[in-house]
Amino acid sequence: MINAQKNMDALISRSQSAGDVPALLIHACCAPCSSYVLEYLSNYFYITILYYNPNITEHEEYEYRLREEAHLISELPARYPIKLIEGRYDPDEYFSAVKGLENEPEGGARCAVCFELRLREAAKACREIGADYFLTTLTISPLKNAERINEIGARIAEEYGVKYLPSDFKKKNGYKRSIELSREYGLYRQNYCGCVFSRNGKPIGKID
Repeated sequence: MINAQKNMDALISRSQSAGDVPALLIHACCAPCSSYVLEYLSNYFYITILYYNPNITEHEEYEYRLREEAHLISELPARYPIKLIEGRYDPDEYFSAVKGLENEPEGGARCAVCFELRLREAAKACREIGADYFLTTLTISPLKNAERINEIGARIAEEYGVKYLPSDFKKKNGYKRSIELSREYGLYRQNYCGCVFSRNGKPIGKID
């Protein structure tokens, strides 16, 4: 099993020793999950956020989360600049990808396909903008399997000839810090992942 946090700490240490500031493409699912990730990594990387989430079924919900992402970036102090780019929004793309998996439980095969859909787009964006690495904020959720997400990301990175940076942002109390930051910046914390299946089933990432 890869110790994602240890590897990230080592990369940051090497970059700092060399006086380098790598470029990092981050796939973001929402502002609350981005909050700790950006607070942490904007000290060490030039960051471009890719907001690409066709799994969010309702357009109003999608736009609301996008606005919250932009709000967070505009307010959060960062040592290095943070850019935001919006991917295409096409829920039919998501529904086509998960066809036949509609009745899968949350966290199962349907979610893995969704992770791959979004990580693949992140890898493409990483290659297009020439970023040194890419990763996703998805690993901050205590209800998402970071190891599985990292396996998918590493495989896709090989396909596109880019570098995936494994993460587990639950470490160092990252999830707890994301809740604190969400309150500090008044961020909307949704009680479901985004797709109609997570909304109608057991909520993902619900905060009391």
